[in-house]
Amino acid sequence: MFITLDGIDGGGKSTQIELLAQWLTAQGHKVQTHRDPGSTKLGTAVREILLHREDIPLANTTEMLLYMAARAQLVAENIRPALDAGWTIVCDRFLLANVVYQGSAGGLDVEALWQVGKIATAGCLPDVTIVLDIDPAIAASRIQRGQDRLEKRGIEYFEKVRDGFLAQLPCCPGRTAIVEANQDIQAIHREIIAIVKEEIDSRSSRDLRSR
Repeated sequence: MFITLDGIDGGGKSTQIELLAQWLTAQGHKVQTHRDPGSTKLGTAVREILLHREDIPLANTTEMLLYMAARAQLVAENIRPALDAGWTIVCDRFLLANVVYQGSAGGLDVEALWQVGKIATAGCLPDVTIVLDIDPAIAASRIQRGQDRLEKRGIEYFEKVRDGFLAQLPCCPGRTAIVEANQDIQAIHREIIAIVKEEIDSRSSRDLRSR
């Protein structure tokens, strides 16, 4: 099973991914957590360029293709082999974020991005996509660390990003859900668990019918 959590920064993804991984492990699942971009040598290098190397100018199309390349490597090196071996994957962002940030908010053709994404992932897409939705102004107030290249683009940009997530989420395959992120951590966790349990139960029912 392949689960991804997404949404603008400041929505609490990292905390919820950790809690979800702990819950899944307690339920007997073998769990791996990854982040996109990241989790491979290539992905880590690309992430550094994309977010922190302001001395390297990036056209929007270049930015998009770097994300796609990092994702292609993540799928080939980590995600696909783990899924084939029976692991459950929980990923911090995936293709949806690329479509939203560089497409909806960045001006590239979103349909083209979905198509490029299918090639980059070789069709390996999440079974469950959960967007943690939060007002960008509230999210910005939560971010205590220094801002990266994307975060410096300001509230208006992130309003477009938020709108993009809500508009593009229905295009994701599999089970999709929006969780209000402006509530306490355990309340968010309970909602996420309920969504994931629905997917687990659905898979169990399909397995029984196929016997």
